[in-house]
Amino acid sequence: MSIDIVNESGVAVDEVALAAVARYALDRMRIHPLAELSVLIVDETAMTELHERWMGEPGPTDVLSFPMDELRPPSPVGGTSGRGGDDPGPDPALLGDIVLCPQVAAEQAKKAGHSAQAEMELLTVHGVLHLLGYDHADPEEEAEMFGLQGQLLTDWRATAVGQDAGVGQPAAKNAGDAAAGSQPGDGEGAG
Repeated sequence: MSIDIVNESGVAVDEVALAAVARYALDRMRIHPLAELSVLIVDETAMTELHERWMGEPGPTDVLSFPMDELRPPSPVGGTSGRGGDDPGPDPALLGDIVLCPQVAAEQAKKAGHSAQAEMELLTVHGVLHLLGYDHADPEEEAEMFGLQGQLLTDWRATAVGQDAGVGQPAAKNAGDAAAGSQPGDGEGAG
């Protein structure tokens, strides 16, 4: 899986952890191992421009997702929608772009009581789920998406804590808080 991360924000971010959590989420969602994902980390000015242009809303937001290929996520009850069995999708795909704003994430993290890195990891998973077609426009969709988001984060952090490499360990202290405590803003899901 190819995950390209470009940090243009001027803020130090654990890019290795963001790539790891994105890869984990995509693997768990059974996305083809040759799929491509781009993550762009921008400052508030750039995020404001994108938010206004693509969502028609003022000010910066935390995460925006721009899907490229139409994908159907696996069915939560087993099997897949539009795919056969437990195999990844038939073809690799360019999933799309996730744009994150660490300054907005840091503000949200303070309110939620966890680290800015934990918030960035949450937003990365949130963006991945949007690329895969999940949304939270109504209460039923929101419950499904945020439930899956929380489970992916909790499972990834439990796995990461057990690894010697240390990926995800700083955020693991706040795994429960970050998985459930903060909800991304309403601006994500453009495309």
